[in-house]
Amino acid sequence: MKIGIIGAGCVGRAIGKLAVRSGHQVMLSNSRGPQTLFSLKYGIGCEAGTVEEAAAFGDITVVAIPLAAYQAVPVAPLAGKVVIDTNNYYPERDGSIPALDTGSTTTSELLARHLPHSRIIKAFNAITMNDLESDGHPGGSSDRRALPIAGDDTAAKAIVLSLYDTFGFDPVDAGPLSEGWRFERGRPAYCVPMNAARLELALAQAVRVDQPV
Repeated sequence: MKIGIIGAGCVGRAIGKLAVRSGHQVMLSNSRGPQTLFSLKYGIGCEAGTVEEAAAFGDITVVAIPLAAYQAVPVAPLAGKVVIDTNNYYPERDGSIPALDTGSTTTSELLARHLPHSRIIKAFNAITMNDLESDGHPGGSSDRRALPIAGDDTAAKAIVLSLYDTFGFDPVDAGPLSEGWRFERGRPAYCVPMNAARLELALAQAVRVDQPV
């Protein structure tokens, strides 16, 4: 596949590196322009472009920028495309977002409202990027780590489930996009190494901030 990545920080770089190793074509981008990605381009073996070029390039697009900047993601070139939301909410970085503070929505649903014609999938947010690069194992390994995913589009979800598997992880489907809160920051499944059975239990045990503990 062609994978466009919006954001060239640690998340974008890690996903880009694994995607290239898996045989995909990758274009990285950031808000400062492709000239700032010159060394990274050769280090990973990817292409570099503007945000708009990366959005147009990809069969799927990864959004890997701070949550506060999600409205800068271009809308038109992503219409009809699979968009992977990797975001987590950090108020100390992103500022307070009342709808997230009260648990009335999720980061991915915010992005989905901004991209109403895209197919949003929540993934790659519940693992550190160091672990993403080091913890993958071949299918069938007894110690294979599992990662969660959420989304409303079955076909789009299948594409991202395949990426997880290709990168060396067992995918666990947490349900529709609205259930993505179950593996966001502060929940039992967030950035804790688990196999599929333990991850399923952790997802079930999650409590939303507006629910009694």
